[in-house]
Amino acid sequence: MALSATLGSMALYYSTIEPEWLRLVLAGMWVAFAAWTLFARPLRYAVTGWCAAAVLLTLWYATDRPSNNRNWEPEYEKPATFQVDGASVMVHNIRNFSYLSPADPVPAYYSARFPLDGIATVDLVSSYWQGDAIAHVFLTFGFSDGQHLAFSIETRRAKGVAYSTIAGFFHHYELFYVVADERDLLGVRTDIRREHVYLYRLNLTPDTRQALFLSYVDKVNQLAARPEWYNTLTDNCTTGILDRANMVGNVRYNWQVLLSGYAPNYAYALGLLDRNEPFPDLSRASLILRPTNAVINDHYSQEIRGGLNRTGQ
Repeated sequence: MALSATLGSMALYYSTIEPEWLRLVLAGMWVAFAAWTLFARPLRYAVTGWCAAAVLLTLWYATDRPSNNRNWEPEYEKPATFQVDGASVMVHNIRNFSYLSPADPVPAYYSARFPLDGIATVDLVSSYWQGDAIAHVFLTFGFSDGQHLAFSIETRRAKGVAYSTIAGFFHHYELFYVVADERDLLGVRTDIRREHVYLYRLNLTPDTRQALFLSYVDKVNQLAARPEWYNTLTDNCTTGILDRANMVGNVRYNWQVLLSGYAPNYAYALGLLDRNEPFPDLSRASLILRPTNAVINDHYSQEIRGGLNRTGQ
């Protein structure tokens, strides 16, 4: 009863029911009902009432559907759209925000066409801000014409809703694939937030690179038609990458996927990274180092790779 009371109150409080005070009242009522059940007599009636309430709450939670129609934070307002046209893909709403400060983005978008047979590289990005165990991990694709396109799996947050790991276990955020220019997605981390950002080149065949890219395209299109809930444990930035990887290969789940900061270690163990040197040496050489007076400009993608001591980067 203690477990169901706790989970039920959290499911109510971290739901998308508005306004917030109503969620708080509902969560409090759930806990109060559980407390009443402990003392109500006869006990069998109280327990029957609690079980019935728990079933109703479970049914509500199971039928609570995500939505694409909320008042979103600017970063998640416009999802990208893809049109596959033979040997190329047209992408609209590529996010290219600039940032006056970490909390002050300037919205901007553009459209571009990308050749499928021109996917030259796939890089694994891991960005750290609080220790070694937790990082935000995402992929960026490089094309032979010099373009780059990054995909980041994130929470789609409504306006005024902050990120919370605990809230992510419940129906609090929709799942969102940010499709962005590297000047936005990497630049805000390297130059604005000053996080520790690592760029690892993945060893993939041309066919695998193309299949992986198209798996991201398909997922973004699917979410536009059928939104999904984000989940801290089962559907987050690293498990999403794992799902995409399993569309083109067979990569097993591992504890290093859950503790996302160790995802590069796992990729190294799988042989997806350069293994000509020990991983600690590879990691040190893959850290993006930006001067304090650096400016995010049109050459950003080339500059961050030019500063890496990695063969072929």
